[in-house]
Amino acid sequence: MKDFEDSVALLGQWGRFQQVVFFLLGASIVPNGFGAFSLVFLNDAPAHRCLVPQVNLTQGWLDSIIPIEVVDGRRRPSRCSRLRLDVVRNLSAAGLRPGVGVNLSDLPREACVDGWSYSADVYRSTIVSQFDLVCRDQWKQPFTSTVYFLGVLVGSFFSGLLSDRFGRKPVFFATMAIQTLFMFVQIFSNSWVVFVVLLFISGLGQISNYISAFVLGNEILSGQVRVLFSSLGVCLGFAVGYMMLPLFAYFLRDWRSLLLATSLPGLLYIPLWWLIPESPRWLLSQGRVREAEAILRKAAEMNNVEAPRVIFEDVDVTTLHPKDRADVFNLLSTKPIRNITAILCLVWFTLSTGYFGLSLNTSHLHADPYVSCFLSAVVEVPAYTLSWLALRFLPRRQSVVCILLVGGASLYLIQLVPEGVSQLAVALEMLGKCAITAGTALMFAYTAELYPTALRNTATGTCTAVSRVGSAISPFVLQLRVYFRYLPYIVMGTLAVASAFAALFLPESFGRPLPQTIQQMHHRGSIRSVFVRKQRSKPAVLFESRL
Repeated sequence: MKDFEDSVALLGQWGRFQQVVFFLLGASIVPNGFGAFSLVFLNDAPAHRCLVPQVNLTQGWLDSIIPIEVVDGRRRPSRCSRLRLDVVRNLSAAGLRPGVGVNLSDLPREACVDGWSYSADVYRSTIVSQFDLVCRDQWKQPFTSTVYFLGVLVGSFFSGLLSDRFGRKPVFFATMAIQTLFMFVQIFSNSWVVFVVLLFISGLGQISNYISAFVLGNEILSGQVRVLFSSLGVCLGFAVGYMMLPLFAYFLRDWRSLLLATSLPGLLYIPLWWLIPESPRWLLSQGRVREAEAILRKAAEMNNVEAPRVIFEDVDVTTLHPKDRADVFNLLSTKPIRNITAILCLVWFTLSTGYFGLSLNTSHLHADPYVSCFLSAVVEVPAYTLSWLALRFLPRRQSVVCILLVGGASLYLIQLVPEGVSQLAVALEMLGKCAITAGTALMFAYTAELYPTALRNTATGTCTAVSRVGSAISPFVLQLRVYFRYLPYIVMGTLAVASAFAALFLPESFGRPLPQTIQQMHHRGSIRSVFVRKQRSKPAVLFESRL
């Protein structure tokens, strides 16, 4: 009895068909790099101070009406208060000068009742300056990012269920359309409430199409090409978009123009509907054998190989268990699967909290936010290369544990860096970002390898949805710096170390083909079997290595 990979071995691993799927799916991820971190610029707060209306004041009083405050040991003009205008007007009219017979610290203050004046040195406008998300409304800045990630959470969860039930391809293109359309519509927002509602909807498609493309490629490709796609194909597409974002932001510097520039490229992917096929694995899991064979016959023609009269003649599609349906409760159906799901959710949560926390922190990392964002994007290239090497040569479990420990240790060490050695602190933060990014890329492949075909997208979507809880709270984790400057790094580092310990109890998937059924997953899925299997002889392994 053949399994799926034996039946499609006639296609080879790197023919024209696989090349088209590999590069088109990788290219489809580029807009995700735009959308995921555009909030770094859209939601950044320019330097600002209370607006002083045109009144008859001397230049000395105009220069002194904004009091000086000490923040983090540095003196700067107050951003949320000014001297009471009526008092200053009376003192100016009486001929008194600031500092000469008048103690400025004794004068009463008031809030920015006339609004704010924003610096245009870095940005012409952001949503912060557009909707005055400062001072009393400063909480709306991190909450804006949280709303976006909540949309990503909901989209990740339901897109996984829909993809396992209705197919990878329809959900892939539907979520791509949602992301593109609502990023564009945000341009016309006339209030912060409207903006965040549209932002939430655009978040529904942001990572959902990434997951669908990832699973689609994993189920079509095989062997080392599948490993390369999982670690570099989709990930480098994301990194390319991420690296292009600061370039767009640098030349545009206006939030509406930036949204327009990052949404329009989505239109270029409409022709992909006729070029990217549905997953033959998924079609087989639904009993749609003829459709799966039609796709493989077309693939065989593209690869210049001859397909047999009946491709899946020896494949028993009835071996799919009746419980193998797209149901999130199947992820909790038995103790071994529950254990795996719980550990994976913890690791995903940790990686997402660290990844988005460090990425959103880039505007505070360097004096120039465009340079900071570009550095944060560039470091992902070696991270994805590292994840590919780990997937290619190293056991999955050991790789995840080591990466989490490196990431956690580097974040812990930041607080030990002397105040005057900021370059070392930046280097440690980038090392932590590199490790966490590599772990995130590796976990996509690891998760897909642990679950059977009928649950693969549901499992990946569920783990991603749980991870988005981490991304949703990451803006507020960064706000912990108000209490202690290094507290965000301590929190993220602690999560990484705890997750590294939990990952020790995951089963290994290195060198094994993708499971087709829940029963096959059970053979490798219990935590006890992780340790018992080490005592067995090699012939007792259920699947022979094909990687």
